[in-house]
Amino acid sequence: MFNSVNLLVAAFSAYHSDPAGQVFVFFIMIVAAAEVAVGLSILVMMKRNVDSVDINLLNRLKW
Repeated sequence: MFNSVNLLVAAFSAYHSDPAGQVFVFFIMIVAAAEVAVGLSILVMMKRNVDSVDINLLNRLKW
């Protein structure tokens, strides 16, 4: 759904010959990539610290 909105904004921008929408889509994709990088780094740190990616094993970190 997120990518379909980006595609719609880019197409609407291209139809009206206004590059502002395409720049906006570019920044949205940068934010999405950064979000994926943060999520992946959280999983990597979980694997390093607990030696598993099971969420139930992280209950001991609540203290």
